Amino acid sequence: MEEVSSVYIHIPFCHKICPYCDFCKVIYNSSWVKAYLPKLKEEIIESYMGEDIKTIYIGGGTPSALSMEEIEYVLNLTDIFNKDKLEEFTFECNIEDINNDLISLLKRYGVNRISLGIESFLEQNYPYLKRKNDFKEVENKIKMIKDMGITNINVDLIYAIPGEELKDLKEDIKYFLKLDVPHISTYSLMIQDNTCLGIDKVKEIPEELDYEMYELIQKTLTKNGYTQYEISNYAKEGYESKHNLVYWCNLEYYGFGCGASGYTFGVRYDNTKSLTNYLNGKRRDKEELLDKMAIMKYEVILGLRKTKGINIREFYNKYGVNIADVFPVKKLLQNKELLYIDGYLKINPTYLYVMNEILIKLV
Repeated sequence: MEEVSSVYIHIPFCHKICPYCDFCKVIYNSSWVKAYLPKLKEEIIESYMGEDIKTIYIGGGTPSALSMEEIEYVLNLTDIFNKDKLEEFTFECNIEDINNDLISLLKRYGVNRISLGIESFLEQNYPYLKRKNDFKEVENKIKMIKDMGITNINVDLIYAIPGEELKDLKEDIKYFLKLDVPHISTYSLMIQDNTCLGIDKVKEIPEELDYEMYELIQKTLTKNGYTQYEISNYAKEGYESKHNLVYWCNLEYYGFGCGASGYTFGVRYDNTKSLTNYLNGKRRDKEELLDKMAIMKYEVILGLRKTKGINIREFYNKYGVNIADVFPVKKLLQNKELLYIDGYLKINPTYLYVMNEILIKLV
């Protein structure tokens, strides 16, 4: 088994709570942050085993919601890791928090990738997203980030918003393309029970329209030089997220902080989403020591999210078994739900949108 080489750090603080967000988060409070950061440091020191780290991702919540001093404290924690082989270091930001001082600070600690939660430029989507973006401001701030030497930038796009039509999404995509960034993550709006939208009983759009929107994004981004390398992610050549590929390749990674998940030394774990519990030292909510079959199931579920699919030879080398002897792939190959191309087993692009149904048949 390969050594753990990736780190995720969760910062659960935000200036406001987005109505659709299902991640672990609380409203920013300086006294809570003051209590949280030393506990985060404690967890890192206790858990990290000294491996070479290749990717770091600081997410949330909203990491950029912290003060400059607090952000520097978090960045300073990453010096605990052996970063000699670091390839990618991502920091999530809200556009309103971006300024010269922040980017200079991030660069000083080796951050080389910025992820921006834009979500939408359309005013009609504001009631559902509570995000109001001025295109000119976003464009100027992205230009500033690039001018300061960070060109690896991701922006998030949310679609399938109640009341949204195909023509609206077309307009939104035009704005996103004008930003000229090398990575776009796209998410169909899922209304979860424990979010503000869920509590307000907001209904999701019809599935047929959701699929048409998915197809529109796929075709438009592909036409404009992006490759769909995972069900929700599009990148220009060489800009695929190395950190997220760790998840989809079923590799191990540390997850630190309240609400973080990790996979280390054969154990998948979830940290508590309760800030109170985390501050009181009750970190772990769930731990599962995986046997070989469980690990292979994760390999299939995560690996088939990638449009390239699963390398059959690598699967055999890793587990000593043929994937077709463990999972019922032959039938799915016969009816063309799965394809075998150039040594890879992949979901037929026609069925990517309904990949969950295929995964259920497999595992």
